[in-house]
Amino acid sequence: MRFLAWILFGALAGWIASKIMNTDAQQGALANIVVGIVGAMIGGFLVSAIGGDDADGFDLYSLFVAVTGSVIFIGILKAVRK
Repeated sequence: MRFLAWILFGALAGWIASKIMNTDAQQGALANIVVGIVGAMIGGFLVSAIGGDDADGFDLYSLFVAVTGSVIFIGILKAVRK
């Protein structure tokens, strides 16, 4: 059940990031999930690299970290596609 919760959390983070980056119309639900999961990993890595608190729960801080990482990931994808 926890695995499903993480997928839903990743989907939410990916969807929010796609709205921020104006790519929601180009992405489907599966892409939002992938972007959210990869973004959460990027955000978690960056937070731990600068010495911040672990973002490993289901709270607003973790969502913020996941969305921030997802926005960075979408930005990288947009730059590579150009």
